[in-house]
Amino acid sequence: MKLPRLLLFAVAMSVGVPVAAQQTSQGYKFLEAVEKEDGNTVTNMLDTPGSSVVNAKQVTSGKAALHLLVTHSGSLFFQFMLQRGADPNIRDDKGNTPMVLAALAGREDLVRLLLTYKANPNLGNAGGQTPLILAVANRDVPLARLLLTEGANPDQTDNLAGMSARDYAKRDARNPILAQLLATAPKTARRATVAGPKF
Repeated sequence: MKLPRLLLFAVAMSVGVPVAAQQTSQGYKFLEAVEKEDGNTVTNMLDTPGSSVVNAKQVTSGKAALHLLVTHSGSLFFQFMLQRGADPNIRDDKGNTPMVLAALAGREDLVRLLLTYKANPNLGNAGGQTPLILAVANRDVPLARLLLTEGANPDQTDNLAGMSARDYAKRDARNPILAQLLATAPKTARRATVAGPKF
């Protein structure tokens, strides 16, 4: 009697491992196709019944498709991923959302797309740096204006220096237009509900 139970256990274990490996493998293949902007492969994988690869993450960095696509020129594939259900607020291992990376790269086109798909402009990374703080650090007036118009909190502080976008703009005398923009931005009545991931 012991032998059949042992055999059943061994069979059950051998079936479980390939399924997990297959899911990891599918995520890897999906992200590889995204990097190459291989539309046919990506579409076929997304159209597979029961597929959940749209928000797959790299094992080493936690980056998902949207994180990877921030570095690509153009925005059509990025928009396609959002249309197919990619999470606009997904975080990598450093707490970066796609909008944080887009702001860091000065990609106003991607920030606009993310806002259209309900991305939260007040989500900061592990250091609490929000897209607005990064726009101010880059002296990117059009991006800062866009973020403020879309509800970015100018008084939300980071975890690094305890300073807000308004504070950083006030300290930077080299960009009076940005300083004026942030100085006249309305004060927010409450802090954003999420400033960054909790560790």
